[in-house]
Amino acid sequence: MNVREVMTPKVALTSPEDSVQRAAELMLDMDVGSLPVGEDDRLVGMVTDRDIAVRAVAQGKPPSCRVREIMTPDVDYVYEDDSLEEAARTMSELQVRRLPVVNRDKRLVGIVALGDLALSKQDSAADALAGISQP
Repeated sequence: MNVREVMTPKVALTSPEDSVQRAAELMLDMDVGSLPVGEDDRLVGMVTDRDIAVRAVAQGKPPSCRVREIMTPDVDYVYEDDSLEEAARTMSELQVRRLPVVNRDKRLVGIVALGDLALSKQDSAADALAGISQP
């Protein structure tokens, strides 16, 4: 089974020039905790609810500060044709619960989460969770 079969294909994007408040509103509307950051048809970062809390709110930045100021610019991802085992291994190594999914042209096509792996009824979710949970 590959990532394409379990990923969420509809992905909301935020721009690096969007305000942190706009990104938080989008997370609320979509009921998600992270958003890919896209610019000029390219994935340039990820922003999470934790980024907003730690890199913006805790540091006294205003809601109008830009996503670019708090996002994680180095984006790790998996390919849509990667196996679930490969996705789980990547999540485990990076200690993350979700990853952007790109095609071979490196265009964003979805998001895969730990929950997607669990619902696939493969053993990969347990492997990923074990690695994610390491201190």
